[in-house]
Amino acid sequence: MREEVNTGAVIPKTAPNPTLVKLTNLWKKLIKNKSAVIGGILIILFILIAFIGPHFTPFSPNTQNTVNKLATPSSEHWFGTDHLGRDIFSRIIHGMSITLYVGFFSVLIGTTIGVVLGIISGYYGGKIDTVIMRLMDILLAFPGILLALAIVSVLGSSTENLIIAVGIFSIPVFARIVRGSTLAVRKLEYIDAIRALGANDARIIFLHILPNVTSPIIVQATLSIATSILTASGLSFIGMGAQPPTPEWGAMLSDGRNYMWDAPHVATIPGIAIVVVVLAFNLFGDGLRDALDPKMKN
Repeated sequence: MREEVNTGAVIPKTAPNPTLVKLTNLWKKLIKNKSAVIGGILIILFILIAFIGPHFTPFSPNTQNTVNKLATPSSEHWFGTDHLGRDIFSRIIHGMSITLYVGFFSVLIGTTIGVVLGIISGYYGGKIDTVIMRLMDILLAFPGILLALAIVSVLGSSTENLIIAVGIFSIPVFARIVRGSTLAVRKLEYIDAIRALGANDARIIFLHILPNVTSPIIVQATLSIATSILTASGLSFIGMGAQPPTPEWGAMLSDGRNYMWDAPHVATIPGIAIVVVVLAFNLFGDGLRDALDPKMKN
């Protein structure tokens, strides 16, 4: 039989995946931040409610019962009924999906366009940078909600136009953040080395610059969702967003303001829902910022 000889050679260990290491470190930092944990748990809960909740609501969100209008919270109607006798609890649950839909997709529009403009502006500089940044300055000259209001006024009042309007006013923030990060990254020596090896601009931008500027993008996107939800609710409150009978929280708040003295729950409950969702995203965004900031130490 052939004998195996132990040469005593040391087998090198496989190097850990850098991405996995970063995610692990991020997770460890996040779970140490109580605010981020609370915000993250609430966001997961809201997402589950948005997907599953509408299938288990006791009433249809638009079913009217004028005999039972403005009923106070009870075992039958947990959050009471509104001025048309519609179950507020069912409308809040159905409105959750609308609120998150507007928040996520409006930020997706702002992030996508803003990141592209910011990287192009920061990478190429010169006249391209000047033109793009001046356009962003023009958009920033208007208060966000007024700019969104003007866009909705032109496009018309609907949920889709509301998403477009909120997304457009989010673009300048992302563009300026990404531009600043790109200016810092493109001056690093390894970018010059990659360019010297013959890499084209697209490869440098998407494979080497973009991955290094994702941290501020993620943080800003999380915080912008809260701002987008608040802005969308404000526009719906004044009748420029989702239209009746859509159970959008801002519109529900607007309907309930006429009954503040006789039935305060009609306006109070949608208002509390808006506050809790916005607070959850702000808490989680602050925790992400602390975890992704290399200057922060636990």
